[in-house]
Amino acid sequence: YFKSQNGRVTQVPECEPGCWIRCIAPTNDEINSLIAEFSIEPEFFRAAMDEEESSHIDIEDESTLLIIDIPVLERPHEDIIYTTTPLGIIITESNVITISTKESPILTEIADGAVKDIQTNLKTRFILNILLRVATRYLQYLKQIDKTFNQLERRLRRSTKNNELMQLLDIEKSLVYFSYSLKANEITIEKIMRGRVIKMY
Repeated sequence: YFKSQNGRVTQVPECEPGCWIRCIAPTNDEINSLIAEFSIEPEFFRAAMDEEESSHIDIEDESTLLIIDIPVLERPHEDIIYTTTPLGIIITESNVITISTKESPILTEIADGAVKDIQTNLKTRFILNILLRVATRYLQYLKQIDKTFNQLERRLRRSTKNNELMQLLDIEKSLVYFSYSLKANEITIEKIMRGRVIKMY
């Protein structure tokens, strides 16, 4: 549980109105506890934990689920590979709950208090801040991909090894993931900006 206090996001010992509940790979007991406490549709958690789920919005009773794709940097066998993973954001009457299957630096920076002007009690503003951090991370990774691509291209002009070609194929796969996820995120954000999903101020 996290809450904005004195201009900083800090961890709090128990849930209270206006706090952010951060779930990373929650257990079944933790999920069932949240479902009971906040009267959340169980399907919301299944969707948020499904790695194949694409960006969309679901509304049930008093709760709203946003699924957005966030960029992930993985390092299998020391090859830099970029992929995307779903982040579930559940908006209840007085709280915001995030669900992810793995740790994300985007949310870790907010939880550590490294991001200024975060107000967990202002739910709309808090969610838009998360979306801004996601967009910034995509740009950061795209710059890294561009830099890597240019280096590989220069090496490829001087070499005939398959290694550079394989790395270029990895980059192409990363860009396909990003392209698909960004298009789905764009549709979700357009729906949010119409003001029917979450109240806009």
